[in-house]
Amino acid sequence: MITMTINNQSIEVEDNITIIEAAKMNGILIPSFCYLEGVHQIGSCRVCVVDVEGANNLQASCVTKVKEGMVVRTNTEEVRKARKVVYELLMSDHNQNCLVCERNGSCEFQSLGEMIQVSEENHYEGEKSKEFMMDSSNPSIVRDMSKCILCRRCVTVCNDIQGIGVLDTQNRGFKSYVGPTDSFDLMDQNCTFCGQCTTVCPVGALKEKDSTGEVWGALHNADLRVVVQTAPAVRAALGEEFGYEPGTLVTGKMASALRRLGFDDVFDTNFAADLTILEEGTELLTRLKAMVEGNKEVALPMITSCSPGWIKYVEHKFPDQLKHLSSCKSPHMMLGALVKSYYAEQLERKSEEMYVVSVMPCTAKKFEITREEMVHDVDAVLTTRELAKMIKDAGIDFTSLKDEEFDQPMGLSSGAADIFATTGGVMEAALRTVWEIITGKEIPFDNLHVASVMGLEGIKEGSVTFTDVVPEWQVFEGVTVRFAAASGLANAKILLKQIRNGESPYLFLEIMACPGGCISGGGQPRLTTETVRKKRMEAIYREDEGKTLRKSHENVAIKALYEKYLKEPLGHKSHELLHTNYVSRPMYKK
Repeated sequence: MITMTINNQSIEVEDNITIIEAAKMNGILIPSFCYLEGVHQIGSCRVCVVDVEGANNLQASCVTKVKEGMVVRTNTEEVRKARKVVYELLMSDHNQNCLVCERNGSCEFQSLGEMIQVSEENHYEGEKSKEFMMDSSNPSIVRDMSKCILCRRCVTVCNDIQGIGVLDTQNRGFKSYVGPTDSFDLMDQNCTFCGQCTTVCPVGALKEKDSTGEVWGALHNADLRVVVQTAPAVRAALGEEFGYEPGTLVTGKMASALRRLGFDDVFDTNFAADLTILEEGTELLTRLKAMVEGNKEVALPMITSCSPGWIKYVEHKFPDQLKHLSSCKSPHMMLGALVKSYYAEQLERKSEEMYVVSVMPCTAKKFEITREEMVHDVDAVLTTRELAKMIKDAGIDFTSLKDEEFDQPMGLSSGAADIFATTGGVMEAALRTVWEIITGKEIPFDNLHVASVMGLEGIKEGSVTFTDVVPEWQVFEGVTVRFAAASGLANAKILLKQIRNGESPYLFLEIMACPGGCISGGGQPRLTTETVRKKRMEAIYREDEGKTLRKSHENVAIKALYEKYLKEPLGHKSHELLHTNYVSRPMYKK
């Protein structure tokens, strides 16, 4: 610990932290802009400058470390003037169409201006450096460089957190801009469309491609039956858009709001998550059985395929590993396929009369529905943020809604499906079922939780050894299965390199593109800090633990689906509707 002074207040803080961190711990707020706690600390914008006694110049508090006896002033006349000058310079190169900007009311740049009390008069005017640079070439993410303020948060997330490297600062000086190299569009690069850049952008320079217009069009089309489904992570985050604390579950209000928007059927993607466990679990058992029986050609470890950002990553960066992927479609694509086949047949409707909308925490799923092999399954994807916009647009008072249930037959789900929302959840859900199939007993872990894959660590691992197995699966007696769960594509790279080098100790891997899993997907409410991730994760586990039904294979609606329609996991009908293939993609278009 060291002793220092901030604004005439003597405080004790840990050594080796920054001034901005020390101030925050002691109730002193220093305005900042490019700084993002735990992610981005480069001191480029200079909004967070402070006066440090003895220093020749004002110091950026986000990168300057505290020292014993340091004396800091955060609100002197010189400091306040410097911040306002920096703000006005940034504003002079910024597209100021604030009233029609998507971020109006939730823009960090706006909030900063209010905090530092900038005047109405702008002292700096002139040519703008990036006025006409727009990239809407892909189905997931729009880049509007007229609004970019060069904070470089997106660069750090893309390069350091996700390890993709699509975004970087191009050119120098006044002509600097953030984007792919050689003036490529995102569609021409190995962008995974994970959307993590959109979650850290403080302004409207990076955002999801808006799908609300086409969904409204479908809702107003009397010839269409419009079906909506919602991913498990949405229920733990949507409330934030309406003033609720992060981690507040709004499952019932969400279902109610969707009905009031005019959707004909309100289904739950969780239903298809349970279905995924039956298909994927059977696929895993098939591969493990082949290994135990001596088949050296079987592709192990098997890797989950629920995250479309992860899938696009492996197609670009590790196409030699595609055989390790489960062939299962992601849950929302499974449900879309079933709506347009099984459910349409029940209603005696044609598949083209069914319009499926997925509400997802993910921007990559907007790209996923355009994949040639699955293009007819789901018609539109809304992010959590977009759903909130539609609810507000419709004049629905979300906070006053009464809780309602999902519609049947595709609204029933287990707690195992809920935990698909968080890193380690797909792994845990699969193990709950696989263990019980092989041993005939519940997995012997506290409250069914596989503790080794819970939490927000980037890579988590564990193992199970099958004992006292049922006669049908005697071949698994004494077999140990090592597994790991990774979130964030930089962590995925570590596991894939192990496979490529023949060094992987695992038989089963779960990989999610976004750090922490879908709870912090690219379409979730901003900002997704570690604290917010933790609260959303806790909410998802509460949702699981609050259900009577907590194992996918016990879902009676799934059992009925197999009896009436699919017949068996990995059967002919299942392969036709629920499974897919993957393709090798170039790193960039030439």
